[in-house]
Amino acid sequence: MTILPAPDPGLRACIVVPARDEEELIGACVRALAAQEGVAGEAYELLLVLDRCTDATEARARAAAGSLVFYVLRTEQPGVGAARRVGMDLACERLHSVGRPDGLIACTDADSEAAPDWLATQLAAVAGGARAIGGRAAMSEAEQAALDPAIRASRERDAAARLELARSQAMDGARTEHHQFSGASMALTAATYRLAGPLERRTGLEDEALERLLRRHRVPVDRLLAVRVTTSGRSRGRAPRGLALDLRRARWLAARRYDGAGYDAAALAERKTATVSVVLPTREATGTVGDVLDALAPLKRARLLDEILVVRGGSRDGTAGVARRRGAWVADESELLREYGPALGTGDALWRGLAATSGDLVVFVRAHAGFRADLVTGLLGPLLRDPAVELVKGAYEPAGRDGLGELVARPLLNLHLPDLAGFVDPLGFELAARRTMLERLPFPVGDGVEIALLIDAYRTAGLDGLAQADLGERPPAVRHDAAKALAVIAAVERRIHGAARSEADAPGPLLLPFADGFEPRSVALDERPPLLELLPAAVGAQSLRPV
Repeated sequence: MTILPAPDPGLRACIVVPARDEEELIGACVRALAAQEGVAGEAYELLLVLDRCTDATEARARAAAGSLVFYVLRTEQPGVGAARRVGMDLACERLHSVGRPDGLIACTDADSEAAPDWLATQLAAVAGGARAIGGRAAMSEAEQAALDPAIRASRERDAAARLELARSQAMDGARTEHHQFSGASMALTAATYRLAGPLERRTGLEDEALERLLRRHRVPVDRLLAVRVTTSGRSRGRAPRGLALDLRRARWLAARRYDGAGYDAAALAERKTATVSVVLPTREATGTVGDVLDALAPLKRARLLDEILVVRGGSRDGTAGVARRRGAWVADESELLREYGPALGTGDALWRGLAATSGDLVVFVRAHAGFRADLVTGLLGPLLRDPAVELVKGAYEPAGRDGLGELVARPLLNLHLPDLAGFVDPLGFELAARRTMLERLPFPVGDGVEIALLIDAYRTAGLDGLAQADLGERPPAVRHDAAKALAVIAAVERRIHGAARSEADAPGPLLLPFADGFEPRSVALDERPPLLELLPAAVGAQSLRPV
Protein backbone atom coordinates (compact mmCIF):
# COMPACT_ATOMS: atom_id res chain seq x y z
CA MET A 1 0.00 0.00 0.00
CA THR A 2 1.32 3.43 -0.97
CA ILE A 3 1.71 5.87 1.97
CA LEU A 4 1.49 9.51 0.89
CA PRO A 5 2.20 12.68 2.85
CA ALA A 6 -0.84 14.20 4.50
CA PRO A 7 -2.79 16.40 2.11
CA ASP A 8 -2.61 20.17 2.28
CA PRO A 9 -5.45 21.54 4.44
CA GLY A 10 -6.48 23.69 1.49
CA LEU A 11 -6.94 20.70 -0.84
CA ARG A 12 -10.07 21.10 -2.99
CA ALA A 13 -9.48 18.64 -5.81
CA CYS A 14 -7.59 15.45 -6.65
CA ILE A 15 -6.95 14.68 -10.31
CA VAL A 16 -6.68 10.97 -11.16
CA VAL A 17 -4.84 9.86 -14.30
CA PRO A 18 -4.34 6.15 -15.08
CA ALA A 19 -1.48 5.37 -17.47
CA ARG A 20 -0.31 2.27 -19.28
CA ASP A 21 2.97 2.80 -21.17
CA GLU A 22 2.15 6.36 -22.19
CA GLU A 23 5.65 7.83 -22.46
CA GLU A 24 4.83 9.59 -25.74
CA LEU A 25 1.79 11.49 -24.47
CA ILE A 26 2.01 11.74 -20.68
CA GLY A 27 4.22 14.83 -20.74
CA ALA A 28 1.62 16.95 -22.54
CA CYS A 29 -1.10 15.67 -20.21
CA VAL A 30 0.83 16.57 -17.04
CA ARG A 31 1.97 19.96 -18.35
CA ALA A 32 -1.65 20.89 -19.06
CA LEU A 33 -2.65 19.90 -15.53
CA ALA A 34 0.26 21.81 -14.02
CA ALA A 35 -0.83 24.94 -15.93
CA GLN A 36 -4.41 25.09 -14.62
CA GLU A 37 -5.61 28.65 -14.14
CA GLY A 38 -7.81 30.10 -11.43
CA VAL A 39 -6.92 27.45 -8.85
CA ALA A 40 -4.17 27.81 -6.24
CA GLY A 41 -1.36 25.29 -6.51
CA GLU A 42 -1.98 23.91 -3.03
CA ALA A 43 -5.68 23.42 -3.80
CA TYR A 44 -5.19 20.44 -6.11
CA GLU A 45 -2.90 17.49 -6.62
CA LEU A 46 -2.30 14.83 -9.27
CA LEU A 47 -2.50 11.09 -8.55
CA LEU A 48 -0.84 9.29 -11.46
CA VAL A 49 -1.62 5.57 -11.36
CA LEU A 50 0.80 3.41 -13.33
CA ASP A 51 -0.82 0.29 -14.75
CA ARG A 52 2.13 -2.14 -15.07
CA CYS A 53 4.16 0.43 -17.03
CA THR A 54 7.40 -0.79 -18.55
CA ASP A 55 8.46 2.39 -20.34
CA ALA A 56 9.46 5.92 -19.33
CA THR A 57 5.97 7.13 -18.41
CA GLU A 58 6.91 7.97 -14.81
CA ALA A 59 10.14 9.78 -15.71
CA ARG A 60 8.47 11.91 -18.37
CA ALA A 61 5.57 12.74 -16.07
CA ARG A 62 7.96 13.90 -13.36
CA ALA A 63 9.89 16.00 -15.84
CA ALA A 64 6.68 17.73 -16.93
CA ALA A 65 5.16 18.29 -13.48
CA GLY A 66 7.08 21.40 -12.48
CA SER A 67 5.65 22.69 -9.19
CA LEU A 68 2.50 20.56 -9.44
CA VAL A 69 1.81 18.51 -6.31
CA PHE A 70 2.23 15.08 -7.81
CA TYR A 71 2.16 11.50 -6.53
CA VAL A 72 2.82 8.23 -8.34
CA LEU A 73 0.81 5.13 -7.48
CA ARG A 74 1.18 1.65 -8.89
CA THR A 75 -1.14 -1.27 -9.48
CA GLU A 76 -0.48 -4.77 -10.71
CA GLN A 77 -4.13 -5.54 -11.36
CA PRO A 78 -4.58 -5.09 -15.10
CA GLY A 79 -6.92 -2.65 -16.74
CA VAL A 80 -7.79 1.02 -16.75
CA GLY A 81 -10.74 0.48 -14.41
CA ALA A 82 -8.56 -1.04 -11.72
CA ALA A 83 -5.96 1.72 -12.09
CA ARG A 84 -8.53 4.50 -12.03
CA ARG A 85 -10.18 2.99 -8.96
CA VAL A 86 -6.90 3.00 -7.04
CA GLY A 87 -6.62 6.73 -7.65
CA MET A 88 -10.28 7.54 -7.00
CA ASP A 89 -10.44 5.54 -3.77
CA LEU A 90 -7.37 7.34 -2.46
CA ALA A 91 -8.62 10.73 -3.64
CA CYS A 92 -11.87 10.18 -1.76
CA GLU A 93 -9.98 9.38 1.44
CA ARG A 94 -7.70 12.40 1.13
CA LEU A 95 -10.51 14.86 0.50
CA HIS A 96 -12.56 13.55 3.41
CA SER A 97 -9.48 13.65 5.66
CA VAL A 98 -9.33 17.45 5.28
CA GLY A 99 -13.06 17.85 5.79
CA ARG A 100 -13.89 18.32 2.10
CA PRO A 101 -16.78 16.00 1.21
CA ASP A 102 -17.59 18.54 -1.50
CA GLY A 103 -14.04 18.30 -2.80
CA LEU A 104 -13.68 17.16 -6.40
CA ILE A 105 -12.35 13.85 -7.72
CA ALA A 106 -11.56 14.73 -11.34
CA CYS A 107 -10.42 12.19 -13.92
CA THR A 108 -8.72 12.50 -17.26
CA ASP A 109 -6.63 10.18 -19.42
CA ALA A 110 -2.92 10.10 -20.13
CA ASP A 111 -3.52 10.83 -23.83
CA SER A 112 -5.63 13.93 -23.11
CA GLU A 113 -4.80 17.60 -22.48
CA ALA A 114 -7.09 19.59 -20.21
CA ALA A 115 -8.02 23.15 -21.12
CA PRO A 116 -6.45 25.80 -18.83
CA ASP A 117 -9.78 26.42 -17.07
CA TRP A 118 -10.79 22.74 -16.92
CA LEU A 119 -10.46 22.40 -13.15
CA ALA A 120 -11.65 25.90 -12.22
CA THR A 121 -14.81 25.48 -14.28
CA GLN A 122 -15.63 22.23 -12.54
CA LEU A 123 -15.01 23.64 -9.08
CA ALA A 124 -17.33 26.51 -9.93
CA ALA A 125 -19.98 24.01 -11.04
CA VAL A 126 -19.62 22.13 -7.73
CA ALA A 127 -20.03 25.41 -5.86
CA GLY A 128 -23.27 25.83 -7.81
CA GLY A 129 -24.55 22.43 -6.71
CA ALA A 130 -23.15 19.97 -9.27
CA ARG A 131 -22.38 16.51 -7.89
CA ALA A 132 -21.12 14.75 -11.04
CA ILE A 133 -19.72 16.37 -14.19
CA GLY A 134 -19.03 15.08 -17.67
CA GLY A 135 -16.62 17.19 -19.71
CA ARG A 136 -16.41 17.50 -23.48
CA ALA A 137 -13.56 15.39 -24.90
CA ALA A 138 -12.71 16.02 -28.54
CA MET A 139 -9.82 15.51 -30.92
CA SER A 140 -7.76 18.49 -31.96
CA GLU A 141 -8.98 20.52 -34.92
CA ALA A 142 -6.05 19.25 -36.98
CA GLU A 143 -6.87 15.61 -36.24
CA GLN A 144 -10.55 16.14 -36.96
CA ALA A 145 -9.72 17.84 -40.27
CA ALA A 146 -7.54 14.89 -41.23
CA LEU A 147 -10.42 12.43 -40.86
CA ASP A 148 -12.11 11.10 -43.95
CA PRO A 149 -15.28 13.18 -44.59
CA ALA A 150 -17.40 10.03 -44.32
CA ILE A 151 -15.94 9.35 -40.87
CA ARG A 152 -16.60 12.92 -39.73
CA ALA A 153 -20.19 12.69 -40.95
CA SER A 154 -20.67 9.35 -39.22
CA ARG A 155 -19.27 10.69 -35.95
CA GLU A 156 -21.55 13.72 -36.13
CA ARG A 157 -24.59 11.51 -36.63
CA ASP A 158 -23.50 9.29 -33.77
CA ALA A 159 -22.94 12.29 -31.47
CA ALA A 160 -26.40 13.66 -32.27
CA ALA A 161 -28.01 10.30 -31.49
CA ARG A 162 -26.10 9.97 -28.24
CA LEU A 163 -27.02 13.50 -27.20
CA GLU A 164 -30.68 12.74 -27.78
CA LEU A 165 -30.35 9.60 -25.66
CA ALA A 166 -28.48 11.46 -22.89
CA ARG A 167 -31.18 14.12 -22.75
CA SER A 168 -33.92 11.51 -22.62
CA GLN A 169 -32.20 9.81 -19.67
CA ALA A 170 -31.15 12.97 -17.83
CA MET A 171 -32.53 13.49 -14.35
CA ASP A 172 -34.43 16.58 -13.36
CA GLY A 173 -32.15 19.57 -12.98
CA ALA A 174 -29.20 18.09 -14.91
CA ARG A 175 -27.56 20.23 -17.59
CA THR A 176 -27.05 18.16 -20.75
CA GLU A 177 -25.06 20.27 -23.21
CA HIS A 178 -23.31 17.30 -24.87
CA HIS A 179 -23.44 13.50 -24.72
CA GLN A 180 -20.22 12.48 -22.97
CA PHE A 181 -19.36 11.13 -19.55
CA SER A 182 -16.02 9.45 -20.15
CA GLY A 183 -12.74 8.78 -18.44
CA ALA A 184 -11.15 11.52 -20.52
CA SER A 185 -13.13 14.07 -18.48
CA MET A 186 -15.41 13.01 -15.66
CA ALA A 187 -15.63 14.21 -12.09
CA LEU A 188 -17.71 13.82 -8.95
CA THR A 189 -17.54 15.05 -5.40
CA ALA A 190 -15.94 12.93 -2.71
CA ALA A 191 -19.32 12.58 -0.99
CA THR A 192 -20.92 11.39 -4.22
CA TYR A 193 -18.17 8.86 -4.77
CA ARG A 194 -18.60 7.53 -1.26
CA LEU A 195 -22.34 7.20 -1.92
CA ALA A 196 -22.28 5.68 -5.40
CA GLY A 197 -18.84 4.13 -5.65
CA PRO A 198 -16.48 2.49 -5.67
CA LEU A 199 -15.56 2.37 -9.34
CA GLU A 200 -15.76 -1.08 -10.89
CA ARG A 201 -12.42 -2.71 -11.76
CA ARG A 202 -13.06 -3.15 -15.47
CA THR A 203 -10.56 -3.40 -18.31
CA GLY A 204 -12.67 -0.88 -20.21
CA LEU A 205 -15.93 1.10 -20.12
CA GLU A 206 -15.53 1.69 -16.39
CA ASP A 207 -16.86 5.20 -17.02
CA GLU A 208 -20.15 3.79 -18.34
CA ALA A 209 -20.38 1.54 -15.30
CA LEU A 210 -19.86 4.56 -13.03
CA GLU A 211 -22.64 6.45 -14.79
CA ARG A 212 -24.98 3.52 -14.17
CA LEU A 213 -24.07 3.63 -10.47
CA LEU A 214 -24.79 7.35 -10.37
CA ARG A 215 -28.15 6.81 -12.04
CA ARG A 216 -29.02 4.07 -9.57
CA HIS A 217 -28.37 6.49 -6.72
CA ARG A 218 -30.33 9.27 -8.44
CA VAL A 219 -27.28 11.50 -8.86
CA PRO A 220 -27.71 13.88 -11.82
CA VAL A 221 -24.77 14.25 -14.22
CA ASP A 222 -24.09 17.72 -15.61
CA ARG A 223 -22.55 17.47 -19.07
CA LEU A 224 -20.92 20.85 -19.57
CA LEU A 225 -19.43 22.18 -22.80
CA ALA A 226 -17.26 24.60 -20.83
CA VAL A 227 -15.35 21.66 -19.33
CA ARG A 228 -12.99 20.71 -22.17
CA VAL A 229 -10.16 18.33 -22.92
CA THR A 230 -8.39 17.56 -26.16
CA THR A 231 -7.88 13.83 -26.55
CA SER A 232 -5.73 11.75 -28.88
CA GLY A 233 -7.17 10.61 -32.19
CA ARG A 234 -5.08 7.46 -32.27
CA SER A 235 -6.78 4.23 -33.33
CA ARG A 236 -4.69 2.02 -31.03
CA GLY A 237 -5.55 2.91 -27.46
CA ARG A 238 -4.62 1.23 -24.21
CA ALA A 239 -8.19 0.19 -23.33
CA PRO A 240 -10.10 -2.41 -25.37
CA ARG A 241 -12.96 0.04 -26.01
CA GLY A 242 -13.51 3.75 -26.29
CA LEU A 243 -12.58 6.43 -28.82
CA ALA A 244 -9.65 4.48 -30.26
CA LEU A 245 -11.92 1.54 -31.08
CA ASP A 246 -14.59 3.83 -32.54
CA LEU A 247 -12.03 5.48 -34.81
CA ARG A 248 -10.48 2.17 -35.81
CA ARG A 249 -13.82 0.75 -36.89
CA ALA A 250 -14.82 3.97 -38.66
CA ARG A 251 -11.56 4.08 -40.60
CA TRP A 252 -11.94 0.43 -41.53
CA LEU A 253 -15.46 0.97 -42.81
CA ALA A 254 -14.30 3.92 -44.90
CA ALA A 255 -11.32 2.06 -46.38
CA ARG A 256 -12.39 -1.58 -46.51
CA ARG A 257 -16.05 -1.64 -47.47
CA TYR A 258 -16.47 -2.13 -51.22
CA ASP A 259 -19.30 -2.02 -53.70
CA GLY A 260 -19.42 -5.55 -55.06
CA ALA A 261 -21.21 -4.40 -58.20
CA GLY A 262 -18.39 -2.05 -59.11
CA TYR A 263 -16.08 -4.60 -60.77
CA ASP A 264 -15.93 -5.63 -64.41
CA ALA A 265 -14.85 -9.22 -65.06
CA ALA A 266 -12.80 -8.39 -68.15
CA ALA A 267 -10.98 -5.55 -66.37
CA LEU A 268 -10.20 -7.78 -63.41
CA ALA A 269 -8.93 -10.51 -65.72
CA GLU A 270 -6.55 -8.06 -67.40
CA ARG A 271 -4.90 -7.07 -64.14
CA LYS A 272 -5.02 -10.57 -62.68
CA THR A 273 -1.65 -11.84 -61.46
CA ALA A 274 -2.90 -14.78 -59.38
CA THR A 275 -4.81 -17.95 -60.17
CA VAL A 276 -8.38 -18.26 -58.90
CA SER A 277 -10.30 -21.29 -57.65
CA VAL A 278 -14.01 -21.42 -56.86
CA VAL A 279 -15.22 -23.99 -54.36
CA LEU A 280 -18.96 -24.67 -54.56
CA PRO A 281 -20.31 -27.01 -51.84
CA THR A 282 -23.68 -28.51 -52.74
CA ARG A 283 -26.29 -30.77 -51.23
CA GLU A 284 -29.47 -31.69 -53.09
CA ALA A 285 -28.89 -28.76 -55.46
CA THR A 286 -30.27 -30.05 -58.77
CA GLY A 287 -32.47 -27.00 -59.15
CA THR A 288 -29.68 -24.44 -58.66
CA VAL A 289 -26.23 -25.83 -59.47
CA GLY A 290 -26.78 -25.63 -63.22
CA ASP A 291 -27.76 -21.96 -63.05
CA VAL A 292 -24.73 -21.21 -60.88
CA LEU A 293 -22.34 -22.88 -63.33
CA ASP A 294 -24.00 -21.09 -66.24
CA ALA A 295 -23.46 -17.78 -64.42
CA LEU A 296 -19.79 -18.62 -63.79
CA ALA A 297 -19.09 -19.76 -67.36
CA PRO A 298 -18.48 -16.20 -68.74
CA LEU A 299 -15.94 -15.59 -65.96
CA LYS A 300 -14.17 -18.79 -66.94
CA ARG A 301 -14.17 -17.79 -70.61
CA ALA A 302 -12.76 -14.38 -69.65
CA ARG A 303 -9.96 -16.29 -67.85
CA LEU A 304 -10.82 -14.69 -64.55
CA LEU A 305 -11.44 -18.14 -63.03
CA ASP A 306 -8.99 -21.02 -63.37
CA GLU A 307 -10.75 -23.81 -61.43
CA ILE A 308 -14.32 -24.50 -60.35
CA LEU A 309 -14.85 -27.40 -58.00
CA VAL A 310 -18.33 -28.64 -57.14
CA VAL A 311 -18.10 -30.48 -53.83
CA ARG A 312 -21.03 -32.86 -53.63
CA GLY A 313 -22.26 -33.41 -50.09
CA GLY A 314 -23.94 -36.77 -50.38
CA SER A 315 -26.56 -35.52 -52.83
CA ARG A 316 -28.80 -38.23 -54.27
CA ASP A 317 -30.91 -36.02 -56.51
CA GLY A 318 -28.73 -35.75 -59.60
CA THR A 319 -26.70 -32.70 -58.60
CA ALA A 320 -23.50 -34.34 -59.82
CA GLY A 321 -24.97 -35.20 -63.19
CA VAL A 322 -26.21 -31.66 -63.79
CA ALA A 323 -22.77 -30.28 -62.94
CA ARG A 324 -20.87 -32.79 -65.07
CA ARG A 325 -23.06 -32.13 -68.10
CA ARG A 326 -21.81 -28.57 -67.93
CA GLY A 327 -18.23 -29.79 -67.87
CA ALA A 328 -17.69 -29.14 -64.18
CA TRP A 329 -15.24 -31.06 -62.07
CA VAL A 330 -17.32 -32.76 -59.36
CA ALA A 331 -15.90 -34.50 -56.31
CA ASP A 332 -17.77 -36.13 -53.49
CA GLU A 333 -16.56 -34.64 -50.20
CA SER A 334 -15.76 -38.16 -48.93
CA GLU A 335 -13.33 -38.62 -51.85
CA LEU A 336 -11.14 -35.73 -50.67
CA LEU A 337 -8.66 -36.36 -47.85
CA ARG A 338 -10.10 -39.82 -47.33
CA GLU A 339 -7.87 -40.45 -44.32
CA TYR A 340 -10.08 -38.06 -42.34
CA GLY A 341 -13.12 -40.22 -42.86
CA PRO A 342 -16.57 -39.03 -43.94
CA ALA A 343 -17.12 -35.30 -44.17
CA LEU A 344 -19.13 -34.02 -41.20
CA GLY A 345 -20.62 -30.81 -42.52
CA THR A 346 -20.24 -27.64 -44.57
CA GLY A 347 -16.96 -26.59 -43.00
CA ASP A 348 -15.47 -29.98 -43.67
CA ALA A 349 -16.48 -29.73 -47.33
CA LEU A 350 -14.82 -26.31 -47.65
CA TRP A 351 -11.63 -27.55 -45.97
CA ARG A 352 -11.41 -30.53 -48.30
CA GLY A 353 -12.22 -28.36 -51.31
CA LEU A 354 -9.44 -25.98 -50.31
CA ALA A 355 -7.01 -28.89 -50.12
CA ALA A 356 -8.04 -30.19 -53.54
CA THR A 357 -7.75 -26.90 -55.44
CA SER A 358 -4.61 -24.91 -56.17
CA GLY A 359 -5.62 -21.31 -56.93
CA ASP A 360 -3.75 -18.48 -55.21
CA LEU A 361 -7.14 -16.91 -54.49
CA VAL A 362 -10.05 -19.06 -53.33
CA VAL A 363 -13.73 -18.16 -53.50
CA PHE A 364 -16.35 -19.94 -51.41
CA VAL A 365 -19.92 -19.55 -52.71
CA ARG A 366 -23.07 -21.60 -52.29
CA ALA A 367 -25.59 -22.62 -54.92
CA HIS A 368 -28.77 -20.62 -54.46
CA ALA A 369 -31.60 -19.33 -56.59
CA GLY A 370 -30.83 -16.08 -58.33
CA PHE A 371 -27.06 -16.57 -58.23
CA ARG A 372 -25.21 -13.81 -60.14
CA ALA A 373 -21.70 -13.71 -61.53
CA ASP A 374 -21.07 -10.35 -59.89
CA LEU A 375 -21.14 -12.07 -56.50
CA VAL A 376 -17.81 -13.63 -57.45
CA THR A 377 -16.32 -10.52 -59.08
CA GLY A 378 -17.43 -8.48 -56.08
CA LEU A 379 -15.50 -10.79 -53.75
CA LEU A 380 -12.43 -11.01 -55.98
CA GLY A 381 -12.16 -7.31 -56.81
CA PRO A 382 -10.66 -6.11 -53.51
CA LEU A 383 -8.16 -8.99 -53.45
CA LEU A 384 -6.98 -8.32 -57.01
CA ARG A 385 -6.74 -4.56 -56.55
CA ASP A 386 -5.22 -4.32 -53.08
CA PRO A 387 -2.42 -6.68 -51.99
CA ALA A 388 -3.00 -5.67 -48.35
CA VAL A 389 -6.41 -7.35 -48.33
CA GLU A 390 -6.28 -10.99 -47.21
CA LEU A 391 -9.95 -11.92 -46.91
CA VAL A 392 -13.18 -10.45 -48.28
CA LYS A 393 -16.51 -11.32 -46.71
CA GLY A 394 -19.74 -10.79 -48.59
CA ALA A 395 -22.61 -8.72 -47.18
CA TYR A 396 -26.17 -8.61 -48.41
CA GLU A 397 -28.86 -6.00 -47.96
CA PRO A 398 -31.11 -5.74 -46.16
CA ALA A 399 -29.02 -7.11 -43.34
CA GLY A 400 -31.98 -8.60 -41.49
CA ARG A 401 -32.38 -8.14 -37.76
CA ASP A 402 -33.95 -11.39 -36.67
CA GLY A 403 -31.66 -14.10 -37.99
CA LEU A 404 -28.98 -16.12 -36.26
CA GLY A 405 -26.32 -13.62 -37.26
CA GLU A 406 -28.10 -10.83 -35.39
CA LEU A 407 -29.34 -12.84 -32.41
CA VAL A 408 -26.22 -14.92 -31.74
CA ALA A 409 -23.15 -13.96 -33.79
CA ARG A 410 -23.36 -10.17 -33.53
CA PRO A 411 -23.80 -10.09 -29.73
CA LEU A 412 -20.86 -12.47 -29.34
CA LEU A 413 -18.62 -10.30 -31.53
CA ASN A 414 -19.65 -7.13 -29.70
CA LEU A 415 -18.93 -8.80 -26.40
CA HIS A 416 -15.58 -10.37 -27.23
CA LEU A 417 -14.26 -8.91 -30.51
CA PRO A 418 -15.74 -5.42 -31.01
CA ASP A 419 -13.36 -4.69 -33.90
CA LEU A 420 -15.52 -7.05 -35.97
CA ALA A 421 -18.82 -5.33 -35.18
CA GLY A 422 -18.73 -3.56 -38.55
CA PHE A 423 -19.36 -6.76 -40.52
CA VAL A 424 -22.93 -6.74 -41.79
CA ASP A 425 -23.17 -10.53 -42.22
CA PRO A 426 -20.94 -12.20 -39.61
CA LEU A 427 -22.43 -15.56 -40.65
CA GLY A 428 -22.47 -14.79 -44.36
CA PHE A 429 -21.24 -17.78 -46.35
CA GLU A 430 -19.73 -16.07 -49.42
CA LEU A 431 -16.10 -15.08 -49.04
CA ALA A 432 -12.83 -14.94 -50.94
CA ALA A 433 -9.34 -15.09 -49.50
CA ARG A 434 -5.71 -15.70 -50.30
CA ARG A 435 -4.74 -19.35 -50.10
CA THR A 436 -1.76 -18.44 -47.95
CA MET A 437 -4.26 -17.15 -45.39
CA LEU A 438 -6.78 -19.96 -45.53
CA GLU A 439 -4.20 -22.73 -45.27
CA ARG A 440 -3.08 -21.28 -41.91
CA LEU A 441 -6.57 -21.49 -40.36
CA PRO A 442 -8.44 -24.37 -38.70
CA PHE A 443 -11.89 -25.19 -40.10
CA PRO A 444 -14.83 -26.19 -37.88
CA VAL A 445 -16.45 -29.11 -39.67
CA GLY A 446 -19.97 -27.77 -39.42
CA ASP A 447 -21.92 -24.52 -39.26
CA GLY A 448 -19.40 -22.67 -37.09
CA VAL A 449 -17.03 -22.30 -40.04
CA GLU A 450 -18.21 -18.87 -41.23
CA ILE A 451 -17.63 -17.03 -37.96
CA ALA A 452 -14.49 -19.05 -37.17
CA LEU A 453 -12.79 -18.03 -40.42
CA LEU A 454 -13.69 -14.39 -39.76
CA ILE A 455 -12.25 -14.41 -36.25
CA ASP A 456 -9.11 -16.38 -37.13
CA ALA A 457 -8.41 -14.25 -40.20
CA TYR A 458 -8.75 -11.12 -38.04
CA ARG A 459 -6.26 -12.49 -35.55
CA THR A 460 -3.89 -13.47 -38.35
CA ALA A 461 -4.08 -10.42 -40.63
CA GLY A 462 -5.57 -7.73 -38.37
CA LEU A 463 -8.65 -5.66 -39.11
CA ASP A 464 -6.98 -3.83 -42.01
CA GLY A 465 -6.35 -7.18 -43.70
CA LEU A 466 -10.08 -7.86 -43.90
CA ALA A 467 -12.65 -6.33 -46.22
CA GLN A 468 -16.37 -6.42 -46.82
CA ALA A 469 -18.07 -6.44 -50.22
CA ASP A 470 -21.69 -5.35 -50.59
CA LEU A 471 -23.33 -7.99 -52.79
CA GLY A 472 -26.77 -6.50 -53.26
CA GLU A 473 -30.07 -8.26 -52.67
CA ARG A 474 -30.13 -11.06 -50.12
CA PRO A 475 -30.60 -14.58 -51.55
CA PRO A 476 -33.20 -16.98 -50.14
CA ALA A 477 -32.55 -17.50 -46.46
CA VAL A 478 -30.89 -20.64 -45.18
CA ARG A 479 -32.84 -22.25 -42.36
CA HIS A 480 -31.27 -21.65 -38.98
CA ASP A 481 -31.99 -23.63 -35.85
CA ALA A 482 -30.65 -24.42 -32.39
CA ALA A 483 -28.09 -26.85 -33.85
CA LYS A 484 -26.49 -24.14 -35.96
CA ALA A 485 -26.62 -21.71 -33.03
CA LEU A 486 -24.74 -24.23 -30.89
CA ALA A 487 -22.09 -24.67 -33.60
CA VAL A 488 -21.62 -20.89 -33.85
CA ILE A 489 -21.37 -20.42 -30.09
CA ALA A 490 -18.95 -23.34 -29.74
CA ALA A 491 -16.68 -21.94 -32.47
CA VAL A 492 -16.57 -18.52 -30.81
CA GLU A 493 -16.07 -19.95 -27.32
CA ARG A 494 -13.16 -22.03 -28.56
CA ARG A 495 -11.50 -18.91 -29.93
CA ILE A 496 -12.13 -16.80 -26.85
CA HIS A 497 -11.44 -19.29 -24.08
CA GLY A 498 -9.10 -21.73 -25.84
CA ALA A 499 -9.36 -25.27 -27.15
CA ALA A 500 -8.50 -26.92 -23.82
CA ARG A 501 -11.41 -25.34 -21.98
CA SER A 502 -13.79 -25.92 -24.88
CA GLU A 503 -12.91 -29.60 -24.95
CA ALA A 504 -13.22 -29.86 -21.17
CA ASP A 505 -16.68 -28.27 -21.36
CA ALA A 506 -17.80 -30.46 -24.27
CA PRO A 507 -21.56 -29.88 -24.51
CA GLY A 508 -22.55 -33.33 -25.73
CA PRO A 509 -25.67 -33.70 -27.88
CA LEU A 510 -28.17 -30.89 -28.24
CA LEU A 511 -31.25 -31.80 -26.22
CA LEU A 512 -34.59 -30.78 -27.73
CA PRO A 513 -37.38 -31.02 -25.13
CA PHE A 514 -40.72 -32.68 -25.81
CA ALA A 515 -43.70 -33.36 -23.59
CA ASP A 516 -42.42 -36.79 -22.60
CA GLY A 517 -38.66 -36.25 -22.66
CA PHE A 518 -35.84 -35.13 -24.93
CA GLU A 519 -34.67 -35.81 -28.42
CA PRO A 520 -30.85 -35.74 -28.48
CA ARG A 521 -29.43 -34.26 -31.67
CA SER A 522 -25.78 -34.69 -32.54
CA VAL A 523 -24.00 -31.48 -33.56
CA ALA A 524 -20.56 -31.79 -35.15
CA LEU A 525 -18.20 -29.45 -33.29
CA ASP A 526 -14.86 -30.96 -34.36
CA GLU A 527 -12.30 -28.81 -36.17
CA ARG A 528 -9.94 -29.73 -38.97
CA PRO A 529 -6.35 -28.57 -38.56
CA PRO A 530 -4.76 -25.87 -40.72
CA LEU A 531 -3.71 -27.46 -43.99
CA LEU A 532 -0.16 -26.20 -43.50
CA GLU A 533 0.12 -28.54 -40.53
CA LEU A 534 -0.54 -31.61 -42.68
CA LEU A 535 2.08 -33.55 -44.56
CA PRO A 536 2.70 -32.03 -48.00
CA ALA A 537 1.43 -35.22 -49.62
CA ALA A 538 -2.00 -34.68 -48.09
CA VAL A 539 -2.39 -31.17 -49.50
CA GLY A 540 -3.42 -30.89 -53.12
CA ALA A 541 -3.15 -34.65 -53.55
CA GLN A 542 -6.39 -34.78 -55.53
CA SER A 543 -5.68 -34.30 -59.22
CA LEU A 544 -7.56 -31.39 -60.77
CA ARG A 545 -9.80 -31.58 -63.79
CA PRO A 546 -10.26 -28.20 -65.43
CA VAL A 547 -13.78 -26.96 -66.05
